[in-house]
Amino acid sequence: MLAVVTERCRGWRQSPADLGGALRSHGRGASKLKVRKAVITAAGANQRALPLQTLIHDGVEKSVLGILIEQALTANVGEVCVVVWPGDEARYAQAAGSLAGAVRFVPQERPGGYGHAIYCAREFIGNEPFLHLVGDHLYVSSATPGVQRLVELAEGESCSASGVQPTRESLLPRYGAVAGRRVPGRQGLYRVETVIEKPTPTEAEQRLMVPGIRAGYYLCFFGIHVFTPTVLDLLGRLLAQQDAGPVTLSAALAELARQEQYLALEDTGKRYDLGARYGLLIAQLALALSGRERDEVLSHLLELLAEREMAAHRVS
Repeated sequence: MLAVVTERCRGWRQSPADLGGALRSHGRGASKLKVRKAVITAAGANQRALPLQTLIHDGVEKSVLGILIEQALTANVGEVCVVVWPGDEARYAQAAGSLAGAVRFVPQERPGGYGHAIYCAREFIGNEPFLHLVGDHLYVSSATPGVQRLVELAEGESCSASGVQPTRESLLPRYGAVAGRRVPGRQGLYRVETVIEKPTPTEAEQRLMVPGIRAGYYLCFFGIHVFTPTVLDLLGRLLAQQDAGPVTLSAALAELARQEQYLALEDTGKRYDLGARYGLLIAQLALALSGRERDEVLSHLLELLAEREMAAHRVS
C-alpha cells in the first residue's frame, strides 16, 4: 500500500527561544541506539530521473530505487522514506514495485538544498536515528555491504557515522570531505573533526590532510550515513536563519562534529555516480560483474572487444 505524506515541506522558521533547547546527545554512555528507519533523497533537479532507471542484477530487472531500498532493508531497517519532487510520487511508487508497501514518499516543495531535502523527512524520522542514502548513487560491495557495516558501527558506538573513501584530489568538486583522528586499534575508523562541502584543492591541503592517507587523496563521503536526531536539530537551526539559501548537509555535520562523537568509516566497496558521464552504463557493468552471472557478462564483453579489434585491423 502506497503511503504518501500529504504534509508539504516548506522549510522552517522558528524563534531563537524555541531553538534554545539542549541538543539530543547520543554519544558513549547514552541509551542503546537502534536504526529502524532510512531516508533516501531523490528530489534534486538533476537527480530525479536517475533512481527510476532500470538495471539488471543476476538476470532480474530492478530499478535503482528498488536496489537502494533492498540495501536499506538488508541492514534490518523496517521503514523507508523517499524524498521526491512534488508530483513524482506515483512514478516512484511504481519503481519501488513490491517494496512500495514499506516506503513513504515525502515531497520537497522547494529547491532548498540537500540539507533541506533531509529535513523534509523530519515527521517520518521523529526522535529516532536513521540511515541515509543518496538516490543518484549505486553502491557495490564484494564483502559485507557498506550499509550493514555502517549501521552496526553506529549502533555499537551509539553515535552518528558516515561512510568515507579515499578519493583523488581531482574529484573533490563532487563530494563533501572530512578529516579527523584515527581511532586506535580500529582499522579505517576516524573521529571526525572537520567537514567541508566540495573543498578546493588548496582548502583540502590546508585543512583535510589525514595521516596515513596517500598524498593527493582525501576522505570524501561515500553517500551512506547513519545520523542521530541531532542532525535534524542542526539542520533546523540553519534553515531558521533569516533569508537562508540552499542548506548543505556538510554545514550541519561540521557543527555535529563539534558537539558530539561523530565517526567516519572507510568503505571498501565502490560507489557509482549515476549522473556522471556514462554513469548508468558503468554502474550496470559493475553490478553485473559482482553478481552470479559474472562469467557470462565477461564472455560477452570479451567478444565485443575482440570484434572491435578485428574490425579495426580490417580497416587498417
